Amino acid sequence: MEKIPDTGAKSRPASPMPSVAQKRERFVSRAKIVVFVLASLPFAALLLRAFQGDLGANPVEEITHVTGEWALRLLIVTLMITPLRHLIGAVWPTRLRRMLGLFAFFYLLMHFLTYAILDASLDPAYIVQDVIDRLYITAGFAAFLMLIPLAITSTNAMVRRMGPVRWRRLHRLAYPAAIAGALHFLWLVKADKGEPLIYASILALLLVARLPPLSRRLQALGNLRKTRLAAPKATP
Repeated sequence: MEKIPDTGAKSRPASPMPSVAQKRERFVSRAKIVVFVLASLPFAALLLRAFQGDLGANPVEEITHVTGEWALRLLIVTLMITPLRHLIGAVWPTRLRRMLGLFAFFYLLMHFLTYAILDASLDPAYIVQDVIDRLYITAGFAAFLMLIPLAITSTNAMVRRMGPVRWRRLHRLAYPAAIAGALHFLWLVKADKGEPLIYASILALLLVARLPPLSRRLQALGNLRKTRLAAPKATP
């Protein structure tokens, strides 16, 4: 018997194409995963080396050095977000800034705890005297203190409670904190100062990029890039 086609059955609707906003959200979500993995790798590698007993003749010094250097690196990368946003004319890099900043604080916290527990044996008098006597420790401790309120106020709830203006003003402490961190590294190294000078130079460029003339120039380049990308779409 010949089967009569069911003309009343509804055809399955085609899945809608994702919008530009949905594509952007997917991209940012994947970028966050990549940033999380990459920022976690140095600490994971340090833990692996510790379990394998591969931290050299002075494990405490090695842990202190690795955690401190990655704290400075990630803090500098965090400060690159605003110039990058201006240059490419896109907002999505700012969605990665919080995670980068929290990872920078995490490594700095590990850096401080390594010093306080394994080097200073949690002796407050020793730590205070060290902060007073040794200038590079003074700078490093100042950087740590400045980043504490930034980590505490990194949530959306704190942004709403403080208000965007006050919140942005507070988070400008990231720049003096980075300067203090760079000075800590520079004053710590006695012989070859090449590496700390590289970090200090990058930080100096980022500070210069925040000057209004250069900031406006970067924004103009970003707007030009957006215009060029949008031009083919506007062509009939």
